[in-house]
Amino acid sequence: MLKRPASPADLPKSVPVFPLTGALLLPFSHRPLNVFEPRYIEMVDAALRTNRLIGLIQPEDTSEESPKGRSPLQKVGCLGRLTHFEENGDGHYFIILEGVTRFKLVSELTVMTPYRQCIISGHGFEPDFERSFGEEGVDRARFVKMMRDYAEFANFELNWEEIERTGTADLINFCCMVSPYGAAEKQVLLEADTLEARAETLIAMTEYEMAHGGDNPAAPLN
Repeated sequence: MLKRPASPADLPKSVPVFPLTGALLLPFSHRPLNVFEPRYIEMVDAALRTNRLIGLIQPEDTSEESPKGRSPLQKVGCLGRLTHFEENGDGHYFIILEGVTRFKLVSELTVMTPYRQCIISGHGFEPDFERSFGEEGVDRARFVKMMRDYAEFANFELNWEEIERTGTADLINFCCMVSPYGAAEKQVLLEADTLEARAETLIAMTEYEMAHGGDNPAAPLN
């Protein structure tokens, strides 16, 4: 199996991309996906034959989960490495993508494959290759308080022992990925310049939701 890319220089020039509304992937986090459309089954087959890399990116038009054709895509996505796959009886896949790095979409290739392929660049996202980068700038106690308050607000339990054992970057990225917010909010979390900015953005979203009693799931973005 090919090794995980360790820097932007290790990235391929182009990758297959999976446009998916509302799906957030962040470095070193894991995104399970059920793959059933023929075009994406072929994409997974191709990734398994080559470097196991797939770019997860949101379409600009979020009215469809995964639009067909060449619908415009966001300018930033996250490259995932296919670390697990299962094939069920009817040929569908269950896969897990591990986030490698965010990328900028440079251009889309004209290809004969049913799935889309794009030229990408990881330059500017060098910190994504270091798992704990930026942790020193995060107020972990404030972030954990937000988690506690939100768990009480939404009436669910958290495994606090597991949370204590989880690194700050992994904790923030996981919470961003499972947060109940929409496509626009997920894109803002993805594009946050620093880990601290991502944490503070999620805190602001949850505080806004709690202040409004759950009627508004995230703060306005303008």
